[in-house]
Amino acid sequence: MSANTEPAISAFGAEVKLKGFKVYEVDVNTPNGHSYNRKDFYKISLNTGKYIFHYADKSYETGETILFFSNPRIPYSCEVISQTDGYACLFTEEFFRLSERSESVLHSPLFKIGGTPIFQITKTQKTEIADIFKKMIAEQDSDYAYKDELIRNYIGLIIHEALKLQPSDNSPSQKNAAVRIASVFLELLERQFPIENMGQPLALRTAQDYAEALSVHVNYLNSAVKEITGKPTSIHIADRIISEAKALLQHTDWSIAEIAYALGFEYPTYFNNFFKKKTGQVPKTVRAAHL
Repeated sequence: MSANTEPAISAFGAEVKLKGFKVYEVDVNTPNGHSYNRKDFYKISLNTGKYIFHYADKSYETGETILFFSNPRIPYSCEVISQTDGYACLFTEEFFRLSERSESVLHSPLFKIGGTPIFQITKTQKTEIADIFKKMIAEQDSDYAYKDELIRNYIGLIIHEALKLQPSDNSPSQKNAAVRIASVFLELLERQFPIENMGQPLALRTAQDYAEALSVHVNYLNSAVKEITGKPTSIHIADRIISEAKALLQHTDWSIAEIAYALGFEYPTYFNNFFKKKTGQVPKTVRAAHL
């Protein structure tokens, strides 16, 4: 999301990975915050204001109060036009899967491509859901021995409140084959990230790699992705690799050679040339700017 609404990834992301969750009230008065770009976690947020959410094949413009859901496998960006207040909860899949009822919830339309992740809610609904966030914040700071399980229950309660708001869908589960294959491709692409271990480099790097993984002909994959998203498969892959490269340059102490290998480049010079062609800069310039 925009720079003034998200905490710093370095300490904040580490805390979520350590504890499995983090609940917080959004500080809309911080003028120079940090962008939370990695989106490594599941997120539920309650926000009042105006926003534009961008996905691969569509955008949503919202106003007033929204309840929003995201997960690490679906890329999106958000323009914050204005914001007056809000709450958010980040959690890992491992943390939530400790709940016996997590499997069906995580596979609900709220967290799937083509689902309904954004809800306009009423003032009454806002008050009720904000109360749940406040309870989570209180438990997060408490010494209660079973607070993790209680927070999982609160997360589940918010999810079920949203599922009750979702209108029934009488349309086919996929409009056509192109939508289906494009959606599966985008989900598979996002599953390759983030890169957290340089010893396990990026496995899928070309349109042919993805076509083989999806058991379709590369021409069919390219045609479907271009039809639905307006961009070729190769551009989606390149853009996502560049996004990950920037994150690794800014947020890790890996050498540029290590980052190159982690992203599947055989030689660092190949990575340098690729990065410069796509961004107009060399990797070391991006790293130096964030030291």
